[in-house]
Amino acid sequence: MRLSAIGLIITVVLTSLVASLAAAPPAAKLSRIGLLTFAAGSTLRDAFRQSLRDLGYVEGENLIVETRDAGGKDEFLPGLAAELVRREVEVIVAVGYAAIRTAQQATRTTPIVMLVGGDPIGSGLLPSLARPDGNLTGLAGLSSKLSVKRLALLKEVVPAASRVALLFDPADVSKALDWTQTQAASRMLGVMLHPLEVHDADAIERAFATMRRERVDALITFGDALTLRHRTQIVTLATQNQLPAIYERRAFVEAGGLMAYGPPLADMLRQVAVYVDKILNGAKPAELPVEQPTVFELVINLKTAQALGLTIPPTVLLQADEVIQ
Repeated sequence: MRLSAIGLIITVVLTSLVASLAAAPPAAKLSRIGLLTFAAGSTLRDAFRQSLRDLGYVEGENLIVETRDAGGKDEFLPGLAAELVRREVEVIVAVGYAAIRTAQQATRTTPIVMLVGGDPIGSGLLPSLARPDGNLTGLAGLSSKLSVKRLALLKEVVPAASRVALLFDPADVSKALDWTQTQAASRMLGVMLHPLEVHDADAIERAFATMRRERVDALITFGDALTLRHRTQIVTLATQNQLPAIYERRAFVEAGGLMAYGPPLADMLRQVAVYVDKILNGAKPAELPVEQPTVFELVINLKTAQALGLTIPPTVLLQADEVIQ
């Protein structure tokens, strides 16, 4: 009798345990993704993580983000990309031309979601936006389409400007179309462009010395990874040299630049997170057309305008999405 009672108790306990296990929700799938950047600040990383949280991904619960940043050194990118592949991440998010190209060279199978400001077709990253093919898709800013608008805004703020410097990193070949379109815009607006290539902080100093020597009236800076990384130096030198300037990213204006026109970074990162979510849920990169931003913002820094002795015309102020006092 005693043994039968013990057996009955064990049976009841086991039955209850099996029932509770069957009723328990399955453990959340832990996804692992990689974030590869040439030179990204905490703002970009934090905004990307927030975009993932908005889609229900919580680090440590259902997501691991492996972040690899080259600190502005191209030579570090191959090793960082290879490390992400070895970590068997399910998706690599690559920001900027150099990181995207390196990720492509590191893997032909791991899905890559890109965020690039320039032209991914002209730079050889993709054969088509509608049918990306291979393991690469994502978001392309195609900033060249905004070149006419940027130069027109600059001309409206500084009507007398006839000689405009153009600051850019030639290593970012996705910006080649930006140069072509800016040239076309300059001819329409009667402006002479002075292109100045920069590769590092020292080259930026030399570029501004050239601007002084050439007596340029204003400045356009392409938003490539290198200029974005050195934005504080660039906007400081622009103000010191009394050069009105327009940029692609609001980060330049927040650092003290005069004005910027382009797609909001937060919006682009939200879309990148959507691509990641789709791929983690089974979508193939080749089946996801590359998208372009549809929202653009004009940000103006009035404090910088005052320092430059400029009065922003009401017609420009009315177009502004944000005015920093």
